[in-house]
Amino acid sequence: MTDRVEVFLDYQNVHLAAHECFAPRFGVPVHQTLVHPLAVAERIVEKRKHGGLLQGVRVFRGRPNPEHEPTPAAANDAQSAAWSRDPRVTMIRRPLNYRGWPKERPREKGVDVALAISLVETALRAEYDVAVVFTSDTDLLPAIEMAFRETKPKIEIAAWTGKNPLWFPDELKMKRYLPYCHFLSELDFEDVRDRTRYI
Repeated sequence: MTDRVEVFLDYQNVHLAAHECFAPRFGVPVHQTLVHPLAVAERIVEKRKHGGLLQGVRVFRGRPNPEHEPTPAAANDAQSAAWSRDPRVTMIRRPLNYRGWPKERPREKGVDVALAISLVETALRAEYDVAVVFTSDTDLLPAIEMAFRETKPKIEIAAWTGKNPLWFPDELKMKRYLPYCHFLSELDFEDVRDRTRYI
């Protein structure tokens, strides 16, 4: 039986980690290293040893405030509209926090919590056979571990080659272990980049 696969993308984390790993030596600016969520999810499923059917990709991301940052907000909205034209893509966006603006850059607030809740809730309902979580944010570890240990679907993770994946702590053995991890290479990154000019 073919696995139904759901991919959870911590988008900003995935995007910035890819830029950090692959772009600096070429001098490519951050806004030109976006990745297309559906292409990322499809590549992960392609690389799975047992294959699978991509059921959906959930994209968790902050949204700029148009009053503070009209151009990034417009680009963010255009990207979300374009990406979600495919019914498999679900965009979950939370307003950025502008405390300290304009001296400090806005920050994502609640994005990791939204991903954690969605992962656990959908895993408890067994809405898929396999969940793949793509992030390097250790704040998400408790939710991922809970879904890994306590729910029926298989939980896998993804990481860029050259970036530390999420290692699970094993308190009993006083060591860490890595659940099944899909490593995406620089070639994968180039193939899944979104080079569209949205504004």
